[in-house]
This record gives sequence, structure tokens and C-alpha cells, in this order.
Amino acid sequence: MIRKPVDIGDPHRLYTVTGGRSRGEEAGLDLVTLIVSECRPTEGMQSEHVRILELCAHPTAVVEIAADLRLPITVVKILLGDLLAAGRITARNPRPSAAHGDAPESALLKEVLIGLRNL
Repeated sequence: MIRKPVDIGDPHRLYTVTGGRSRGEEAGLDLVTLIVSECRPTEGMQSEHVRILELCAHPTAVVEIAADLRLPITVVKILLGDLLAAGRITARNPRPSAAHGDAPESALLKEVLIGLRNL
């Protein structure tokens, strides 16, 4: 299998898109954080911001936004941080997994397993 190099885009374009920033106000964004637009794009907005607002009319994961824009995750997180700070989007983090104390007891799981095997 031949691996192709990852295309991260033109470095000059990425520098321009982020305004030279390499880190932004990410506010705890991860790959599966859902982003929802709170407003429509306005005239004079950066084209990437406009596209994000259009994409996020319905909840969209950060990783999906990055794929659609064909930009690295770090760049997308910077752009999302800008929109979040301006109140143009809302970020919804997924529910955390159940705490250890909330997990079903092993005896119950064994009974379920036995029941499944008997089917």
C-alpha cells in the first residue's frame, strides 16, 4: 500500500485564514462537539465563517466541518473560537460517559448475557 502525503493546504492561505494565529479560544472543542449556528451570515464576513454558519444550520460535528472546508482541525477550531466568542454559534459537547458508579452491576449483565445465549 502506498501512502499519499497529507495535504494540509497552502501554508500562506492557512496563515491568512487564521490571521496568523496558531491557537485560538477553543472553549473545550473536540472532534465530536456539535456546532449549531445562532444567526445567518452577514455581509463582509470571512468566507470560511460564512460557510461554517451555513453548514451548522443543523448540529454538525467539528470533524465534519473540517472535512467539508478541507482545512486542518486546528485551523477550524480557531475559526470556531472566533464565532463562539462573537455569539454566532453554540457548541454542544457530547454527554460524558457514565461514571463508574452508574454502570450496571455485573450480576445483571451476566443475567442478560445468559438470556441472550438462550434465545
